[in-house]
Amino acid sequence: MSIEISYDPSLLVAQGRALLDDERDPIANAANLAALIFGSLERLNWAGFYRMHAGELVLGPFQGKAACTRIAVGRGVCGTAVAESRTLVVPDVEAFPGHIACDNASRSELVVPLVRAGVVIGVIDCDSPELDRFGSTEREAIEALAALFVAGSDAF
Repeated sequence: MSIEISYDPSLLVAQGRALLDDERDPIANAANLAALIFGSLERLNWAGFYRMHAGELVLGPFQGKAACTRIAVGRGVCGTAVAESRTLVVPDVEAFPGHIACDNASRSELVVPLVRAGVVIGVIDCDSPELDRFGSTEREAIEALAALFVAGSDAF
């Protein structure tokens, strides 16, 4: 299947739905969504998934430079999003207490928890080399993709 990728964040949900159509494998779906996000949103340097495994976040499919492999719950932006079970938009990661610098070029971050039956099973993480890169449009689009991923994928 070939899908033309657009740089309009409002189209991400429709494109994500098309990518997940008739596919339940969580690794395949996460890989395709990471590529879609990275290729669609401008000014990103990393986009991908971390999954919960044995009580910590473990790196999943992503686009960008090599990343931290494991993140403790409550640590950094991703771990805090899991601990608080909520989306975090961080305009300046250097001002975030306990930020983990996997890539020193990252300046802002958007992390959306993946929640199934009230339990966080992972996160979608987006990083940008620009300060204050993520607004409500990106937040809503990534939250919608997170919901699609959870509903359209088997256990992560």
